[in-house]
Amino acid sequence: MSFDVRDVLSDELIERIRSRAARVDADNVFPEEDLAELRDAGYLRALVPAARGGLGLTLAEVSLLQQRLAEAAPATALAINMHLVWTGVAKVMQDRGLDDLRFVQEGAAAGEVYAFGISEAGNDLVLFGSGTDAAPLPDGSYAFTGRKIFTSLGPVWTQLGLHGLDTTSPDGPQMVYAFVGRDERIVTRDDWDTLGMRGTQSRTTELNGVIAPAERVVRRVAPGPNPDPIVFGIFSVFELLLASVYTGVARRALDLAVAAARSRTSKKTGKAYSQDPDIRWRIAEMALAYDALPPQLAALCRDIDERTDHGARWFSLLSGIKHRATATAKRVVDDAMLVAGGSSYFSSNELSRLYRDVLAGAFHPSDPESAHATVASAWLGPLEA
Repeated sequence: MSFDVRDVLSDELIERIRSRAARVDADNVFPEEDLAELRDAGYLRALVPAARGGLGLTLAEVSLLQQRLAEAAPATALAINMHLVWTGVAKVMQDRGLDDLRFVQEGAAAGEVYAFGISEAGNDLVLFGSGTDAAPLPDGSYAFTGRKIFTSLGPVWTQLGLHGLDTTSPDGPQMVYAFVGRDERIVTRDDWDTLGMRGTQSRTTELNGVIAPAERVVRRVAPGPNPDPIVFGIFSVFELLLASVYTGVARRALDLAVAAARSRTSKKTGKAYSQDPDIRWRIAEMALAYDALPPQLAALCRDIDERTDHGARWFSLLSGIKHRATATAKRVVDDAMLVAGGSSYFSSNELSRLYRDVLAGAFHPSDPESAHATVASAWLGPLEA
């Protein structure tokens, strides 16, 4: 039986979410109603196995769902992405015989909302290093002190998956991956006043010795590039679901451009702009660029689901699809603005919001520089010392 996205995200739900997106953006607030409806639809447990209370969907299926959600409300999709990343990492690891994140799956099924506490100001090492201090305690727990940025779901998360650097243990330094609950040792700054993706409310998170209990310390790995399953899990699910969101943005911009071309009439010819050769060429260029993305996403997500071994090529493939999706989405939105004409320049126009939202794509890991360096190394070998 083929998978139908409407069985999870119905047309009616998508239209309600779409109807709220402009207000969420204008008011710079978190889309609480979207979250409530998505929770009721079971979406936060989409990647959790059915045996543990989830929908038991594959990464390929959730990629399609994230594209659909992003067509309605990019900021909502991007915010939910961060919760889905952790449940996706749990699935990737479980599929490979490691049940270290079973508690994440069970927590998501019970209603926990997981946030992604990895980004740090100036930390271009991302997963391979951290400026957050992870201090070991005698009982095996860790105290985390530091500052995380771009913590999506800022006002609503209940559990934060994060990393820090343990420099004091005998085998140090070690990167420590763990989960903490929200308590008084965590300060969420109300500082998310941005150009676009405003509904994500990706606020700064200050950690003041917050404790991750021993049973929530899930991995200790050496700093730097590392083949550990948690690193692969995070990198793969993050890049693929992020690319899915921006692919959805590109599709919505293309649809809006087509609608504008059909509804606008040329004073010069008296015909709809859909009959103008230049407009037709521009929309064809947009469609040619967009059409390349969904098959690539489907293939790579399927490879993760089926545990295909791409060896050392994995990281260039994953950073590549993220880069192509975000760069293509920006070009498609740019062209959609031109097709729609001056009306798209007004803030009340949906394309104006998409234009601002799509700019965020360049700031997510892997950024363009990192993606190109990774791919160059895959094809040419590393730089000489």
